[in-house]
Amino acid sequence: MYDIIGDIHGYASELKALLAKMDYQNIDGVWQHPERKVIFLGDFVDRGPEQVETVQIAKAMVERGHALAVMGNHEYNAVAWATPDPDNDGWYLREHTDKNLDQHKEFLDQLEEGSALHQAFIEWFKTLPLFLDMPDFRVVHACWHPDYLEAILPYLDDQNCLLPESWAATARENSQPFEALETLLKGLEIPLPNGLEFHDKGGHPRTNMRTRWWDTEGITYRDLAMVPPEVIERIPHEPIPEDILPGYDAKKPVFVGHYWMNGEPAPLTDHIACLDYSVAKGPGGKLCAYRFDGGQTLNQTNFVWVSV
Repeated sequence: MYDIIGDIHGYASELKALLAKMDYQNIDGVWQHPERKVIFLGDFVDRGPEQVETVQIAKAMVERGHALAVMGNHEYNAVAWATPDPDNDGWYLREHTDKNLDQHKEFLDQLEEGSALHQAFIEWFKTLPLFLDMPDFRVVHACWHPDYLEAILPYLDDQNCLLPESWAATARENSQPFEALETLLKGLEIPLPNGLEFHDKGGHPRTNMRTRWWDTEGITYRDLAMVPPEVIERIPHEPIPEDILPGYDAKKPVFVGHYWMNGEPAPLTDHIACLDYSVAKGPGGKLCAYRFDGGQTLNQTNFVWVSV
């Protein structure tokens, strides 16, 4: 069976503690379990103090057959940052702006940008699939959205990894592949009504809001908004158009990361679980896993975690 681990963000010490808590052992430099495998939900890098070791642990486990992994938005951004734009000489698929550098600088500093190690990590990130559709469960970094999953398929190989030529296509804003990839890796965002805007945790103005796409009972913008607490009162209780939210077919459980949850880990619904419990926030944050042993319905007792 599988142990599904949420966003690590360079906290290798917590990763090793979590693996040990689940009875994995480091044998010949590779963490492994005699009967189980890990599935990593992506976001190995940015923010934390041990990003190189985090990637090395996960990469070794995947390459030796003891783990699977999907791509997070931070791995996608890392590749795009390092990839020249084939259509614009001197530019990169992810612009080298101060804002983007600020998000990515810790990773670049810890392994030295342009080094052989940096290039090796980038090549490994390219091999990560965007999603896994397993016989008994599904895995994607941020949002299981049927329409966008179908839209992205022409840009993927048979392992659900981006084709070499797809990196440029998915980096072009206001295109269908860009919107599909953004939703799968960053979550479903919808325009705020009435020209509203707010500032995110980085202080950047936002005119779209991230939604609780898994919430089938919320019907208004405020019900479904994932915004800073200080601006929630500005989000109106206007109904959201019915065709915006994807819903979920609940045929099997789906696991996501990405959303910086807090409190005691628990399922979002009977069939959806987020395993990102804010390890990168420092004290009080958790690195969280779900021990999947089958079944249609998720159970809170299957969550396991270590605190920062």
